[in-house]
Amino acid sequence: MPQIRPPEMRRSWLFVGGTDEAALIAAADSGADVLIHELEDFTAPSSRPAAREIAPRVFAAWKARGCVAAVRVNPLAGDGRDDLDAVMHGAPDVVMLPKVSEPSHVTGLEDAVLAAERSLGLQTGVTELVPNVELARGLIQTYDICNASPRVKCALVASEDMATDLGAERSRDGEELKYVRARFHVECVAAGVVSIDAPYTWTDDAGTEAEARYACQLGYTAKSAVNPDHAAVINEVFTPSAADIAKAERIVTAFELSQANGEGRVELDGSLVEVPIYRNAQRLLERAEALSAY
Repeated sequence: MPQIRPPEMRRSWLFVGGTDEAALIAAADSGADVLIHELEDFTAPSSRPAAREIAPRVFAAWKARGCVAAVRVNPLAGDGRDDLDAVMHGAPDVVMLPKVSEPSHVTGLEDAVLAAERSLGLQTGVTELVPNVELARGLIQTYDICNASPRVKCALVASEDMATDLGAERSRDGEELKYVRARFHVECVAAGVVSIDAPYTWTDDAGTEAEARYACQLGYTAKSAVNPDHAAVINEVFTPSAADIAKAERIVTAFELSQANGEGRVELDGSLVEVPIYRNAQRLLERAEALSAY
């Protein structure tokens, strides 16, 4: 079985809904690292049976293009179990669950996915679960949600549903969600899980880039999208540039030289470089090398 792109190397997560099989397969042209067949908000209830039927073929096509094949099912109390019964025939790499606000939502999904794996003769335990935190109650329980199952390697924070739950007015600059995004990342890091930033839901590339750069500044390494054109923007932001690499190399070289001279820190470009900055530079270089393999 070919190894899929590991969680920490998945920069862009693109939601694609509907029943147009050709259009779904063509989503791989976006360059997104993860493609998500969205059976919840992006697929009308009346269209879900048809979407379920084509899902296994869509997953196979995505995997053949080297993409991580994901699906977002509906809440299990709604259409989610019918979704799972159908889509698990295609052995998706990732199953995402919306509106997760309790750890029990994750364990319920884990039980349902395990049952499907067993009944279909699939390898058990390999399907990843990605909880989508979209409500205030879920946000304050993110750490416990992420630790509810060893299958949770990544978690995603939402934008529109979160803003609605908070009673916040949406804006292009996303000021109303900055605390949410920062807290979510902190909770994910504490849980040892990759945090996926909320999608930018306007159509302009400039806004997407600005939001992605802000997320990168917070420490995120991944962002979701609802517009195929935004995948390339996200990938560029979350891939260290030549300038980023050169700066990190200068930091590492200068700090290691200072250590060899018996000094604990070094001044570089007007900034005092200490161990945390050195480690961040090392991490960036390691990430750049790892990404170059894909």
